[in-house]
Amino acid sequence: MKFFQRLGRSLMLPVAVLPVAAILSGIGYWILAATGNETNVVGGFFKIAGGALLDQLPLLFAIGVAIGMAKKPDGTSALAGLVSWLVVTNLLSPASVAIFKGIVEEDVNLAFSNVENVFVGILCGLIGAYSYDHFKDSELPDALAFFSGRRSVAIVAAGASLVLSLVLFFLWPLVFTGLVGFGEFILTLGPLGVGIYGFLNRMLIPLGLHHALNSVFWFDVAGINDLGNFLNATGTYGVTGQYMTGFFPVMMMGLPGAALAMYVTAKSSRRKVAAGVLFSSAIASFFVGVTEPLEFSFMFLAPGLYVVHALFTGISMAVSAMLPVRMGFGFSGGFIDLVLGWVNPMAQNPWAIPLMGIFWFAVYFVVFRAIILKFDLKTPGRDEGDLLTDENAVLSGERKHLAEATAFLAALGGKDNITDLENCTTRLRMEVADTTLVDDGALKRAGAAGVVRPGGQSVQVIYGTSVQFVKDAMESIMTGRVDPVDDAQLAAEAGTEADGGADTAVRTSHLVRLRQPMAGAVIPLSEVPDPTFAQEIMGPGVAIEPTDGEVVAPAAGTVGHVFPTGHAVALVLEDGVELLIHVGVDTVQMKGEGFTTLVEAGQKVSAGTPLLRADLSAIRVAGHPAVTPILVMNDKDARIELV
Repeated sequence: MKFFQRLGRSLMLPVAVLPVAAILSGIGYWILAATGNETNVVGGFFKIAGGALLDQLPLLFAIGVAIGMAKKPDGTSALAGLVSWLVVTNLLSPASVAIFKGIVEEDVNLAFSNVENVFVGILCGLIGAYSYDHFKDSELPDALAFFSGRRSVAIVAAGASLVLSLVLFFLWPLVFTGLVGFGEFILTLGPLGVGIYGFLNRMLIPLGLHHALNSVFWFDVAGINDLGNFLNATGTYGVTGQYMTGFFPVMMMGLPGAALAMYVTAKSSRRKVAAGVLFSSAIASFFVGVTEPLEFSFMFLAPGLYVVHALFTGISMAVSAMLPVRMGFGFSGGFIDLVLGWVNPMAQNPWAIPLMGIFWFAVYFVVFRAIILKFDLKTPGRDEGDLLTDENAVLSGERKHLAEATAFLAALGGKDNITDLENCTTRLRMEVADTTLVDDGALKRAGAAGVVRPGGQSVQVIYGTSVQFVKDAMESIMTGRVDPVDDAQLAAEAGTEADGGADTAVRTSHLVRLRQPMAGAVIPLSEVPDPTFAQEIMGPGVAIEPTDGEVVAPAAGTVGHVFPTGHAVALVLEDGVELLIHVGVDTVQMKGEGFTTLVEAGQKVSAGTPLLRADLSAIRVAGHPAVTPILVMNDKDARIELV
């Protein structure tokens, strides 16, 4: 399983070229359509440029897989992949096979006319990666020393490619026939087959294996080549694009509808933080067609809901295949690809796709909302234990990624616990020495959209389209090129010490910096004469030995709860921190005597807003300590600093 997961990640490197091809081809088609002149030089220029990439896509796979599958690769693995591709494709060309078999070229099996495909490109890339990993440090006798080390990699790759060519000489016709048979079987099912493909596509995403399924239908592995034929306008009008069309309504409108449903069903005190996760992911889904950040926000919190999503995708694919609507993409089913493909000769009634999207937006919103409420699913913002925060919101750019990398490494058990680190489009893929050291909750608090444990020592952290920057920052810390970011540095960069106070709470990792809510001496929570507080059973924090009974808001937020007896108040700060200020020990027994509440639940407050007043003398006369604990209720690793 690990091998296929790494392969899926490697495939994304050449696939990342497709948006460029789509843009170039799209511009070319727009110009040709607008001018009505098929010989327009500018339009032809862009169309040919896009086709140049698409026509060489198998070669790009050979090079990309050679880089992606190699451990700590450099250009040598790419060269080895290229060498393997050249050897295999030339040895298995129809002209070469005709010579080997002693027949005329016209009688050569059709399979060899299709040997320059993505499947063979992947095999050549694997040879390149294997040759690099196992022979880059090889030492040869002095007479052959020039060919030692990395210079031997391409030579070994060429030798291995001879063996692969011999194997494929006998097996490729059988493999090709099987792949074509599978594709033809799906084709015989008509729209139902398209729907089955759409359903399986979504269900394989948690394993990262959907790319392998896509290659059968999108590329020329089985002769379907739906994606390539659409972008090159070489397919069949009304047919080409059927394995892509149904993704557009779901990615552009359906999933954003699901995001809205999860937002409106989130608890009011947690909607703001949930919105940051949901809406940013919805935007990525709509414009670019990158769905994993949004899908992973509920995939494991509510797996049944994800199955519903997969079913909806299959239905959308099947319905789209039945209708006279066809559209394709160069990267994914987002708005950008829809616009670029609008005037493609293979596009059929593209105006219907936004209308279908509106329908799916309504379906996703209504169904998701109903299921979430009926079964009380713990989608983002509904689970008090999900610890959603907008950590590092005060940071941006490189420092933000470095801070997240620091937090990720800590949550993963430290850099020494990570034995292998890679990434694909939206996720970190790792092998760890000890999986028990991985803290899923801490990873989510640090910015992860989800955590996947495929089995064995594998761990995947779902992050988003900027995952490459986080991975690079993690590697920089692990190799010692840069130092990890500590809480003090983050707080300084956030500017929280500018005026000696804090107007809003600032989350930096587990540090919570607050304005002191009561006058008095700050003491450790362990000194509170009550084991419930001292042992942090209710949560971590600090305490104040008060000299004045007025309690003010330590940061901007919302009053979550005011206790009837007036001795305590709960706040939900703007960054998601849930705070409890408890005046005195056992003061609930005073039944409100000596306490005056100044706010009510749901009220918005700013730093310094009076929350309640306590008569300290009355507390002491009643025989209760006046020491006031200040606790973080939703982060067991939090550390409060009062300023």
